[in-house]
Amino acid sequence: MMRIKTILLSAWLIAALSAAGFAQAAENMSTWDQIQKSGVVRVGCANSEPWYYKDPATGKWSGIGPGITELLADDLGVKWECVETTWGNAVAGLQANQFDMMVALDATPKRALSIDFPNGTLLYYAVGVLAQPNMKVVKWSDMNNGDTQVAVPLGTSNDRAISAMLPDAKFERTKGSAEAIASFAAGRADVVGGGVMWLMMQNRALGGQGQVIIPKPASASTTSVGVRREDDKRWRDWLGVAIDFYYHRGKTVKVYEDFLVSRGIDPATAPGIKLEDMQ
Repeated sequence: MMRIKTILLSAWLIAALSAAGFAQAAENMSTWDQIQKSGVVRVGCANSEPWYYKDPATGKWSGIGPGITELLADDLGVKWECVETTWGNAVAGLQANQFDMMVALDATPKRALSIDFPNGTLLYYAVGVLAQPNMKVVKWSDMNNGDTQVAVPLGTSNDRAISAMLPDAKFERTKGSAEAIASFAAGRADVVGGGVMWLMMQNRALGGQGQVIIPKPASASTTSVGVRREDDKRWRDWLGVAIDFYYHRGKTVKVYEDFLVSRGIDPATAPGIKLEDMQ
């Protein structure tokens, strides 16, 4: 009996050590090798259209992020999936290997201290505000006072950019995009700051309750794809080639416009995403 117990214990230890070895190997595996082995590319998805939109009825994701990921997956010959997250958790999620990339994550000097970004252009967007209908805003300085309450999603690059332009305004930094819009809808915030594409979609959802404004001087920004920092650069470098190809061949614009149409919006009435649209 003792011999049988010893054999069973030994078998269990061998299995446990093997499992630990496999887990350690997966942990040490590069993103490129993980994708090739699993046959799946994982994208972090923060519900904030047009970047990411989760249909409440079906749970299906669409938007620029999922659309670009689908193009990447097709070219890689793999499947793709969304891992729900927030903009504020994007960097930590990448570092923890919760997902392989975050599409539409702005490449900022601060983020570049912790994660990597591929070379190449994803798209351009203008920074603006969704303002209450009674407000008159032409310049950023029109809002730079202690009477203006600004809501911005915490951890976004636009939070830092708008904070620098409105140092005297009062800020409510919300957990996510939905909370910033809810503050505006409830009248707690005078304006919501962010990319005008996102603001346009939110104002539409509110039935045109506010006004989307690009204050002067106009502030345009590029956005990118965040990836985990690692020694193996194949994933990062391949992404740079791919997103640049999609941008210049019109595939990124098609992803954007197809999403707008799916949401009942005429692309001709929406902000553009190419550099010439900002000029």
